[in-house]
Amino acid sequence: MFEGTYVAIVTPFKNGQIDEEALRNLVDFLIENKVEGIVPCGTTGESATLSYDEHIEVIKIVKDEAKGRCQIIAGTGSNSTNEAIYLTKEAESLKVDGALLITPYYNKPNQEGLYRHFMAVAKNTKLPIVLYNVPSRTGVNMKPETVARLFKDCENIVAIKEASGDVNLSGKILELTDGKISVLSGDDALTLPLISVGARGVISVTANILPYEVSEMVRYALNGDIQKARELYYKLFKINKVMFIDTN
Repeated sequence: MFEGTYVAIVTPFKNGQIDEEALRNLVDFLIENKVEGIVPCGTTGESATLSYDEHIEVIKIVKDEAKGRCQIIAGTGSNSTNEAIYLTKEAESLKVDGALLITPYYNKPNQEGLYRHFMAVAKNTKLPIVLYNVPSRTGVNMKPETVARLFKDCENIVAIKEASGDVNLSGKILELTDGKISVLSGDDALTLPLISVGARGVISVTANILPYEVSEMVRYALNGDIQKARELYYKLFKINKVMFIDTN
């Protein structure tokens, strides 16, 4: 269902307000450069500091400007289960293609708590759900066994953005799900290595500025042209490092 390059977009602001013109221009720029999808209100979009109204407005603008030209996966996660359910329902009403749900941050739930959180959200929506594991930001690491359990028990949990930095973890997820879950790299520097073990794409930060290069690398890799994918990977290597000199 989800394969290719998805861009975790920034949320442009001007004078303390969402800069709608800049946001629409960014959406057009990304689509013109052949990305498969856009992810508003992810970590890169500063979802944790957006108000409810800002959150919904960003998703609405992105969906409107895309005009069906690419998939939209809305970031709707929260460390509050009720808030995640609310945001996911709001995104569903805007007819997006999926929801990205981060593991609850700060609370540090155990694996059973993670399972119950995601199941509660999934039962309240028909949207395809992309789980999001990024322990460096949340303080909790979702184990492959928990991912596989969620995938088995809930038909609309279809993918995971894996940003643990551990290729072996992604490999284990794919092993436990017979390769059926869509693993998307959550780390630009590991996109090509993850595709080599069965991942199907990336939710990229670097693609905000180099969408064509990132999406071409992913297409080459998925089509088995590893030499061309590797050439682009090396060209992107330095910029991937620069993107994380400071946190957003």
